[in-house]
Amino acid sequence: MAPGWCRFFAASFVGILFFLSLCACDRAPNYSFMLNATSSPTISYYDYIIVGGGTSGCALAATLSQNASVLLLERGGSPYGNPNITSLDKFGAALSDLSPTSPSQRFISEDGVINARARVLGGGSCLNAGFYTRASSEYIRAVGWESRLVNESYQWVEQRVAFKPEMGPWQSAVRDGLLEAGVVPNNGFTYDHLHGTKVGGTIFDPNGNRHTAADLLEYANPGGLTVLLHATVHRILFATKARPKPAAHGVVYRDASGAKHRAFLNRGLKNEIIISSGALGSPQLLMLSGVGPAQHLRAHNITVLRFHSIQVVGITQFGSYIEAASGANFEVTQQRDYGMFSPKIGQLSTVPPKQRTPEALAKAIEQMNSLDEEAFQGGFIIEKITGPISTGHLELRTNSPDDNPSVTFNYFKEPQDLQRCVEGISTIEKVIESRPFSKFRFDFLSVPQLLNLTASAPVNLLPKHYNSSQSLDDFCKDTVMTIWHYHGGCQVGSVVDHDYKVMGVDALRIIDGSTFNASPGTNPQATVMMLGRYMGVNILRERLANEDLEN
Repeated sequence: MAPGWCRFFAASFVGILFFLSLCACDRAPNYSFMLNATSSPTISYYDYIIVGGGTSGCALAATLSQNASVLLLERGGSPYGNPNITSLDKFGAALSDLSPTSPSQRFISEDGVINARARVLGGGSCLNAGFYTRASSEYIRAVGWESRLVNESYQWVEQRVAFKPEMGPWQSAVRDGLLEAGVVPNNGFTYDHLHGTKVGGTIFDPNGNRHTAADLLEYANPGGLTVLLHATVHRILFATKARPKPAAHGVVYRDASGAKHRAFLNRGLKNEIIISSGALGSPQLLMLSGVGPAQHLRAHNITVLRFHSIQVVGITQFGSYIEAASGANFEVTQQRDYGMFSPKIGQLSTVPPKQRTPEALAKAIEQMNSLDEEAFQGGFIIEKITGPISTGHLELRTNSPDDNPSVTFNYFKEPQDLQRCVEGISTIEKVIESRPFSKFRFDFLSVPQLLNLTASAPVNLLPKHYNSSQSLDDFCKDTVMTIWHYHGGCQVGSVVDHDYKVMGVDALRIIDGSTFNASPGTNPQATVMMLGRYMGVNILRERLANEDLEN
């Protein structure tokens, strides 16, 4: 199999390390339509079957339920009643939970970068640090979306999940430092993606409660929606006889007990199966269903239905995003889970991943418990590379949808990505040395020393350079990590068309971040939720137009 058949784009992430702590909320709507999959019938029928109750899937299901019968299948559980998800002061606990029932499923890319994918209703919005920002107007025009409906869809999302954050001393210092460093103008608070320095939105409300994509199900028509939890879809079923091309007509899924169920589409030209399983899950399910590169599928004894070359993949002017994080989102909780400093999470642990035995973890936690609270006060300055240009690929490891696929991101494969990183770190250095940031600097710690201190953290499994501060190229390579904004896998123009229909088959769409050719803005979650609403409205328009023609 030729490398690159399944191109992935990873959000390259490097940062100047200060001190951290993370968080997450508790509010449980009474969803009469949300059930455990063990209670579902062996065979059922719906107008739409959505695979994946994540960031886009929830918005899509809520919208389609207004005028159709919808089944939403989610492999994970409910976010409600789980304080590790819903409470701001327990954010690190969800990511550090490595149990089989965790809402976070950890994986390590072939590059050696530790990562995670969501396994919970609401998807990544249940696990992330909460930043909310729209895509730029240039991005929207390039994709070809209808701007008026995009704006209405963003507003629909924001009424449920977006808030104005409180500005702490750290964020204020970074904001003023960015302005002094020339990242202008000052755009104030806005959800919009604008060049310059701004304060973005958050999905945490003023009481510290996380609002996730699952909250968008409050918009749903209860009589038109069924949400099944712990329902893992194993494959899409296709009808092939007497057809010019295969047509999706059902799915096979298993509940938590392992019992097999089948869900089929009702008769109707506009009824569809929609995959919304994310940048890893959507291409993985396509391949498990026989849609993908023939040689790779045959190697896994999967019958090839359709060949696809599946492609995976302060706002500065030079191509990187600089963000500041601190305060409640990054404090050490009373339970002392230590957020991303937790030895179990892997991002900023002092224990390298290959050395994380139970004994080593216990010793590291004991040492951290002995530290003063002051050691964890402060925050981060983070850089995210725009785009990026570098691409990777995804392959199946096994034929089980429960297992992570093999993912290679190829960070900094393209020189332009590395150059953008260097320019971003140079800007961060100016922020650190700025007058507004002076109260957060230590007199005894120079910027080169700070760079080396940051580079010494075992944030990945890559070999380190001796003195990263002497070369910002080396620093970028040594400190690359994830903020989980990977995208691609089923991109528009390669796997799906501009209506998000899988090319070469009927009655199958993919609507999620796997279709993106570039990451939208500093954080994609707002746009992924918007996309679910946007495409739901468009699909219902098509449905109603077809019904009018039939009548």
